[in-house]
Amino acid sequence: MSLAEAHQVDNSGINFLNEPMKADSETDVIYMMCPMHLLTLDDKVKEIKVGQVLSILTDYDGALEDIPEWCSKTGNEFLGIYEDTDHYKFFIRKVKES
Repeated sequence: MSLAEAHQVDNSGINFLNEPMKADSETDVIYMMCPMHLLTLDDKVKEIKVGQVLSILTDYDGALEDIPEWCSKTGNEFLGIYEDTDHYKFFIRKVKES
């Protein structure tokens, strides 16, 4: 599935950004699929402080549902997604210590 086709998935609750946000930390999970992208995300969030923003680079279309759902389950704030040419950049704010 291409990035354009992924938009045909029900993304009604997803905030697509016009430009990337400033992040305090970044992790690249391009080429990772479920569940490795979420396990890496879980580890990286533990490395930042409460209030800081983590950006996650991925080309995995399943992340459009997985990452916002992970935020909801873990209590972290999903800020939005920036769609680049060949990958997505997700932005998450750490809300509490995990």
